[in-house]
Amino acid sequence: MAAYQNLEEYNKEISDEIKQDYEHILSEIGEDGSRDGLLKTPERAAKAMLFLTQGYQQDPVSILEGAMFKEDYDDMVIIKNIELYSLCEHHMLPFFGKAHIAYIPNGQIVGLSKIPRVVDVFARRLQVQERLTHDILECINTTLKPKGVAVVIEAAHMCMMMRGVQKQNSVTTTSGFRGQFEKIETRNEFLKLIGSDLS
Repeated sequence: MAAYQNLEEYNKEISDEIKQDYEHILSEIGEDGSRDGLLKTPERAAKAMLFLTQGYQQDPVSILEGAMFKEDYDDMVIIKNIELYSLCEHHMLPFFGKAHIAYIPNGQIVGLSKIPRVVDVFARRLQVQERLTHDILECINTTLKPKGVAVVIEAAHMCMMMRGVQKQNSVTTTSGFRGQFEKIETRNEFLKLIGSDLS
C-alpha cells in the first residue's frame, strides 16, 4: 500500500493486472478475446473479483466496536436468514446460503445491522464453509464478550453442483457454539427458533 496514494489507486492498479490475467485465460481456453461479446469481459471480471473479495480490505472488529452499546439485556438475540455469498478457495466457485446467528449479551449489545456486515466481511474472502463459521463465531465472541454465541450456516456449493459429484440438491450445514450455547438446553432453544433440525 505504501506505493499508492489511496485505496482507489491501489484497486485500479490491481484491477488492471487482473484484467490482463483474464485476457490470458480467455486466450488459453480457446476464445477470441477480440470478438464483440468478450471485449469488456476481462475488465468486468476483474471488477467482479475485487468486489467478491473485498472482505480482505475490511476489518470486522472495527465494524462491531463502532456500534456497541451498554444495555442491561441478557436474553437471546437472534438474527436469522442472513444471506451470504462466498467463493470456495479450492475452485473459486461460489457457495451461497444463509447464516443464523445468536448471542446472549453480557452488558453490551451491538447494532443489529453489524452482525450481517460481519458475515459479509468474512464471506467476501476465499473461504471454506467450516472456517467461515469459525471466523464469524470467534469475531463476535472476542469482540462483544457475550455470555454465549451461536452460528449456524446452511449453504449450497457450486463446486459440488456444477462439477465433481454434480449433486444438485445437497446442502452443507456447519455450526459453532460458545459459552451458554454449549449447554444443550440453550443450544436446542436456539436451533428450534431458527427451525433447524440439528437439535
